[in-house]
Amino acid sequence: MPREFELQEETLGSEDFYREDLEDLLQEGAWKEGFNEWAEYTDLDEEQVRIVSDLGLFQVFDFYWDPTEDRLRFDAPTIPNDWRERDATESLDSSTVSMIDATLQDLGQTVHETLEGYLERNDEATDFGWGKETYGKRGE
Repeated sequence: MPREFELQEETLGSEDFYREDLEDLLQEGAWKEGFNEWAEYTDLDEEQVRIVSDLGLFQVFDFYWDPTEDRLRFDAPTIPNDWRERDATESLDSSTVSMIDATLQDLGQTVHETLEGYLERNDEATDFGWGKETYGKRGE
């Protein structure tokens, strides 16, 4: 279940977050395209990117279709609460952790916008059906 998602009585039991479909688009290039755009302006230095990578945070972004709001959403990871005890985070302080968390949110937003572009292109180019209009029709 997504972090910010709240079950609603009218959709109970019919939640389909389309994660596999979205993962396909991310692998087709949406992740790389969004990541590269984010990398051009991020304030993270090489060591901080290594820490994020060592903690596996790039792999745990959650992109999903929210059936209650009928829109694409994402949950960005954060530095774990026990970061002080982890070897990978020796050089961090509280303000750097906050900055990394905000930067991960920016990465999620950038990839989210890129992914929306992929959804629109797929909706126009194929019969597979992506986007608000199609997802809103599924389950009817």
